[in-house]
Amino acid sequence: MTSKQRAYLRSLAVELDTILYVGKGGLGPEILKEADAALTKRELIKGRVLPDTCPASPREAAEEIAAATRSQVVQVIGSRFVLYRRNPKQPKITLPKP
Repeated sequence: MTSKQRAYLRSLAVELDTILYVGKGGLGPEILKEADAALTKRELIKGRVLPDTCPASPREAAEEIAAATRSQVVQVIGSRFVLYRRNPKQPKITLPKP
């Protein structure tokens, strides 16, 4: 993913609501399943790590979820992160050409 594409996805993510929360349960199978389903439906999701209860850092959590769901980490700022995975059947987001 190029920096231009990443910047475009970041601009889209500004308006998104946070739909994935990682708390004291950590990165269990429920969180990974929820993230996978959300990425299939939306392509771009925003998540948050609850810093007081989650054992993983936001960067670690984002990278682990991305690896498990075959997605890409767009950005991590503070306790929030943004993930992207293109839907091969019905793409909703058109990335700028590299």
